[in-house]
Amino acid sequence: MPNWDSVLREISAEQARARESAHDIIRRRYLKRLNRHTGRNVIAYYSGYLSKRIEGTEINDEDKNGFMLCVHEMDRSKGLDLILHTPGGDGQAAVSLVDYLRGMFGDNMRAIVPQLAMSAGTMLACSCKSIIMGKQSSLGPVDPQFGMIGAANLLSEVRRAYDEILANPNASFFWNPILSKITPSFIERCELAVADSNEFIERTLRTNMLSTLGKAEQDEIIGKIVEIFANNEGKAHNTHIQAEKCKEVGLIIEDLEEDQALQDLVLTIHHCYMHTLMNTPAFKIIENHRGKALVRQQIVPMQLVPG
Repeated sequence: MPNWDSVLREISAEQARARESAHDIIRRRYLKRLNRHTGRNVIAYYSGYLSKRIEGTEINDEDKNGFMLCVHEMDRSKGLDLILHTPGGDGQAAVSLVDYLRGMFGDNMRAIVPQLAMSAGTMLACSCKSIIMGKQSSLGPVDPQFGMIGAANLLSEVRRAYDEILANPNASFFWNPILSKITPSFIERCELAVADSNEFIERTLRTNMLSTLGKAEQDEIIGKIVEIFANNEGKAHNTHIQAEKCKEVGLIIEDLEEDQALQDLVLTIHHCYMHTLMNTPAFKIIENHRGKALVRQQIVPMQLVPG
């Protein structure tokens, strides 16, 4: 299996003789190999958030332009393998992407998570027919966030304040400075955001991943999934939920390790993207197996040298 070092050596060898970007050549080489192995369309959605803490690494509405570019001229009857590496982002942008991709490929979509697909990335993954995960892969809670504030966590804290003040009015001296920072209508916005998130997860699971099950079985599984992924009280937003736990609650998880050739290709592609995102100005890449890509790059300011 090509590992981190062997991929880096391959990139270095290509840099010595290539006119094009060696990172691009190696990535696209392995995306084509994955396409030949599965017979399915491939789109990789990679964020550089692990090495570049800048605005734009999150899922947002601009991403749809990259997906439209990648889907153009694809044979959509072959379905889609969507490789995801993202911290999440705008939940409504994720819903819009799901609507677009389902409009293009119907229910014939499979998510591949080589390492992390958190928050809104988990929403994308759960909208597919199945999710391929390895032992190193994680999904995360899909509770809505307002900046650094988790909607479910805030609602839980407000309920706790209410209960404590009701039981002991003197507790208001502690809670008043905290509650006074909540702006008008913000609690209602949090309630609506949580309801929207839960409703989306339920709807997308019923119409694809769990569509072959009866309603009673769907209800039972969705209840478990929502409890772990949507109701985030008592959990950090960046909680890593491993493949075994995902299986336990009822998500359709395929083990990456079951197909050695697939595992080699997926992890090699992952290393390719991580090298690109760490060693070039790129901080987000949306790319297909045919070499079409939208690459967002940092703008490096020019430095004037005194003359």
